[in-house]
Amino acid sequence: METNARPRRRVRRAVGPRLRVLLVFVLALFALLLVNSLYLGGVTWLEWYSGETYQDFNYQAMFLFHLAAGLLLLLPALVFMGLHMRNTWSRPNRRAVYVGFALFGVTLALLISGLLLVRFDFFQIRDPLIRDVAYWLHVLTPLICIWLFVLHRLVGPRIRWKSGLAVAGLGAVFVLGMIVLQAQDPRQWNRPGQYGEADFRPALTRSATGNYIPAETMMMDDYCASCHADVHAQWSDSVHRFASFNNPVYLMSVRNTRDFAMARDGNVDAARFCAGCHDLVPLLSGAFDDPNFDDVNHPTAHAGITCTSCHAITHVNSPRGNGDFTIEEPIHYPFTFSENGFLQWVNAQLILAKPAFHQRTFLKPLHESPEFCGSCHKVHLPEHLNGYKWLRGQNHYDSFLLSGVSGHGVTSFYYPPEAEPNCNGCHMPHVPSDDFGARVRDDSGVYTVSNHLFPAANTAIPTLVGRDPAVVEAHQEFLRGSVRLDLVALRADGRIDGELIAPLRPQLPVLQPGRDYLLETVIRTLRLGHPFTQGTADSNQVWVELEVEHEGEVIARSGAMDPDTHEVDPWSHFVNVWMLDRDGNRIERRNPEDIFVPLYNHQIPPGAADVVHYRLAVPEGLSGELTVTARLHYRKFDNILMRHVEGESFQRNELPITVIAEDRLHFPIGEAGGWVQAEATDIPEWQRFNDYGIGLLRKPERRQLRQAEEAFARVEALGSSHGPLNLARVYLEEGRLDEAADALQRASAHAEPPVPWSMAWWSGRLLFEQGRFDAAYSVFEALAETRFAEARERGFDFSRDYRLLNQLGLTALEQARASAGEAADEARQSARRWFEAALVQDPENAVAHYNLGRLLDELGDASRAQFHSAEYQRYRVDDNARDRAINLARQSNPAADHAADAVVIYDPQRPARDRFSASAALIAERVQPRSTTPAETAP
Repeated sequence: METNARPRRRVRRAVGPRLRVLLVFVLALFALLLVNSLYLGGVTWLEWYSGETYQDFNYQAMFLFHLAAGLLLLLPALVFMGLHMRNTWSRPNRRAVYVGFALFGVTLALLISGLLLVRFDFFQIRDPLIRDVAYWLHVLTPLICIWLFVLHRLVGPRIRWKSGLAVAGLGAVFVLGMIVLQAQDPRQWNRPGQYGEADFRPALTRSATGNYIPAETMMMDDYCASCHADVHAQWSDSVHRFASFNNPVYLMSVRNTRDFAMARDGNVDAARFCAGCHDLVPLLSGAFDDPNFDDVNHPTAHAGITCTSCHAITHVNSPRGNGDFTIEEPIHYPFTFSENGFLQWVNAQLILAKPAFHQRTFLKPLHESPEFCGSCHKVHLPEHLNGYKWLRGQNHYDSFLLSGVSGHGVTSFYYPPEAEPNCNGCHMPHVPSDDFGARVRDDSGVYTVSNHLFPAANTAIPTLVGRDPAVVEAHQEFLRGSVRLDLVALRADGRIDGELIAPLRPQLPVLQPGRDYLLETVIRTLRLGHPFTQGTADSNQVWVELEVEHEGEVIARSGAMDPDTHEVDPWSHFVNVWMLDRDGNRIERRNPEDIFVPLYNHQIPPGAADVVHYRLAVPEGLSGELTVTARLHYRKFDNILMRHVEGESFQRNELPITVIAEDRLHFPIGEAGGWVQAEATDIPEWQRFNDYGIGLLRKPERRQLRQAEEAFARVEALGSSHGPLNLARVYLEEGRLDEAADALQRASAHAEPPVPWSMAWWSGRLLFEQGRFDAAYSVFEALAETRFAEARERGFDFSRDYRLLNQLGLTALEQARASAGEAADEARQSARRWFEAALVQDPENAVAHYNLGRLLDELGDASRAQFHSAEYQRYRVDDNARDRAINLARQSNPAADHAADAVVIYDPQRPARDRFSASAALIAERVQPRSTTPAETAP
């Protein structure tokens, strides 16, 4: 029988047999990923909650599984969802269909967000906002997927709850157990290492385990370069890269020290003092201790300060310096050391996808602290090295800590608008880069990295090892303008106490023939957070060249250079330290084992000044004009040191010279004298007088206080509150307490008074000298607690100035002596607390140890009193021994003897200057020319 009925359309099964296999695979993989994600998330939460780091090799293996499984899930999940929707999109159960569509959308968001978070060589998202959104989508969408999946199944076939809950329970137990196990072993960071098989003393360096660290794990610079090409290139030109036996100057010095130690002790252990900062790879691997160590051909000899040397440091053990840090053999990603190309690629993708582990391992908060840099840039000479006693060496850290630049020092003459919290702000400026680690740090939108060239002042080593001239130029750009020269004044008759003729500009005096004048030249530090010059201050060659010309002919010069050897006239003014050994001989070979005492120290603190006096004799019968030019020159090493470095091949010092600062005046000459108009300087007049007064006040023997008073009086007359404040400093130095009180009152009443913390410090000092100890204590305590809104807004914190803490302790001691009973006991305990706080900042502080020794003896704590008394004896200066060495040096070297006087007048017209008759053009030949395009690394 015929019928008009249409054949029934075959209904596709929602999940057929073959599709079911794919579904089981997808669900199983999703379940494993869910368990894995709970583990990863649990460790992340644990780190956030505790502040510790728990990620290790196992964690990275689990993350690698997450990455691989997620990529593996991507295609099967899309295929299943596509086929499943094709089979079901027209089903009458529209609720199930709509929930399925929603589940598809959320799953798609889950997969896409995961892809956005993965970084491949050929594709990666760097925008922080996009990555944040993708991260939280990737965290939240799995939970929504589970909820939608349950809803989807509730309107479909019955859910097998028992099986699902059993699987979930097993997964939860597994995850909880893994997290509990992981929590038992946080990374051993932020705690001191230990001494064990590896004992590196007298260097204070420790390994985390007390064991040696294999050299190959410390020499992975090429591995670092694979992601950080720009940073690696900067480091490759840095002095850190050439800090070890690959540095010809250090090579000469450390060979001497090793030979000295071997001859004295029968081993080279004492030379570890150097290795703790310069030779970490051979030191940590144990190679350095071999007396026959091949410092030319051994694989570790030319490692320098490697990437790992700094970035594997896990703790700064104390602020004592001398390499007092803990370093560990870092944990790497799973296939870091694989020689298989594919596995190396997998390893690189893992780093790109999960850089947090790498970042936590190699970049810690301590790397942004001045204590980290100070662990090597603060030095003391231990008894094990010199066979004598503890002596302080170069010290960038304390001078920065106590400066106005850091915002911790209370005695600075000047303060910046904001505190500079660390060394990186100056020595690691941000430079544009497309490195993997580059990030946007400001509104410019430019990706930058911290410059690992570490621009500073060492123009010698890049020259000696043949680096690109642009590297030298980068250091020179950093140097230029960091210090200022100012020809500020004359004094009549060429005398320190002659009439002050100032300021020079905007008017100039007419010089009279046949008369003598004293030319007052101010050197002022500007962009420094530590003294100028610091570091190898005994061999840095910084000097002032003064040249006097008449009608194109040089008639007087100080600071000239020998045309044959390029030696600088020893009668010049040098901004350096003249260091002596015990027999009064100059330390000239960077031989730390012999360092004993400075004959003089011409360094200038940050935000301070020095004054150099030149006798200027105007010859009879002269007319026309005298041109006076002053230049501050910098050359990293002097001729004497370079002779030791180059040996018999030395002919002349070819190291580059940098003109840091320059000033020039054109004085008219006339019998009648008077004044003429001249071009003004851009330095405020009050500041010129203030800097002049600072330079006079700072003189070691304090023999120019009257002249400083005169300068600061001019500052006050010009309307600046710096004048009366600094007058109070002078009066306190001389014990003129009533005048100091009046000066502080005038400063306080000024329309623009000095910063309140400076007023507080000097007012407290006055109160202390007046014997008003309760009032002084209140003032000092307010300082230590930084109770000044303006100071806190500018990032200042005076609680770390150990001079202030010692002063608080001394004031409390005086309170105790003026009290009895409970009040005296409380004052003594207060004094103890402040002295102990000072030792937290400076464990080698002789003042704190001395007073704690006395105080604890009074309190009946004999053992602790004995300890601090012994520490005081260890750290105090041995004045008797110093006197002998200084006397011997002054007898044997007339030029150095002259420079060591409390008041030094340099004579640019002395007869012996003919040997150093080189013109300024000769020095100009030695000055590295500026590049036409400033180096990218220049600040």
